[in-house]
Amino acid sequence: MKNVLVLCTGNSCRSQIAEGFLRKYLNDSFTVYSAGLEKHGVNPNAIRVMKEVGIDISHHTSDIIEDLPESEFDFVITVCDNARENCPYYPSKTKMIHQTFTDPSDLEGSSEEKNESFRICRDAIGFFCKDFAEKNNAL
Repeated sequence: MKNVLVLCTGNSCRSQIAEGFLRKYLNDSFTVYSAGLEKHGVNPNAIRVMKEVGIDISHHTSDIIEDLPESEFDFVITVCDNARENCPYYPSKTKMIHQTFTDPSDLEGSSEEKNESFRICRDAIGFFCKDFAEKNNAL
């Protein structure tokens, strides 16, 4: 069994979206977790845009690293620069992967502009996660 951790600042949007996609794309030999450096709660807009593509993340919880079960991670994926810069140390066997995605909750604008921002972020993360799964022979 391989363990994957997706790490972000608040574990509310990007890491939650990535966890949803990775659970979809990776096979049963992977366990996927997400966490943040802080807890911000799962963003309702992230839940909504994931439902649009048939992935339900409404049961996800916003966690910090200390909330996770004691386990070693084969992969740690940071999805924002803050998480990469403040990521805890992991043993050398852990493969660190960084991919920055713009935080869709930072956008100011109309409701439709905010919705579109979440969709753009979701789609970018979805492509990244599918590529990750293909590269790691998980599809």
